[in-house]
Amino acid sequence: MKCRRYLIVSLGLILAGGQTLAAQEAKAAAAGGKKAETQKASGAVTQALLSDRDYKIGPQDILRVDVWKEPDITRQVTVRPDGKISLPLLNDVQAAGLTPMELAGVIRDGLKKYITDPQVTVTISDINSRRVYVTGEVQRAGAYPLLPNMTVLQALSSCGGFTQFANTKKIYILRTEDGKQVRIPVNYKDVVSGRKPEKNILLQTGDTIVVP
Repeated sequence: MKCRRYLIVSLGLILAGGQTLAAQEAKAAAAGGKKAETQKASGAVTQALLSDRDYKIGPQDILRVDVWKEPDITRQVTVRPDGKISLPLLNDVQAAGLTPMELAGVIRDGLKKYITDPQVTVTISDINSRRVYVTGEVQRAGAYPLLPNMTVLQALSSCGGFTQFANTKKIYILRTEDGKQVRIPVNYKDVVSGRKPEKNILLQTGDTIVVP
């Protein structure tokens, strides 16, 4: 009888351990899936920005400058905080505020003094200048690329929804204007219901959306 009880208890422990392991694996798989989903969404947004012909280069953006048949000039560069990049022969070149095509033209004109008919292409490898931030009671807090004409609702929709503790009536945007930080209130329910569409505010670079 004792032997039988021992076998039953042992079998129960094995089954419980298996269930615990299965639960851990399921949790890890769910976390991995959520991470992959976040990366996929972020990549899609970044790709949309990269395909925007009117995108203006900003500080911290990473650029690829290709000069045909000139490997010593071709390189990847990061736009400095002052908005400039450094290139051989040209030294400092203003990049911030220009589109990639406009910057390619500036580089091409500068190189004409040293190279016959230079062929220049500028592409954006990584966008770091145009970002907004979402923090607080959301599923995926963090930095998000700022799309053209992006609104507060669009930014919030990228975060995977709110947590159960979110106070959606007290959301606010922190924005720096003239060197001072201002707080812009957003009542999510009023905006999403369409009662106050004017409160679906257009975001600016550096805005932080806080969900208390």
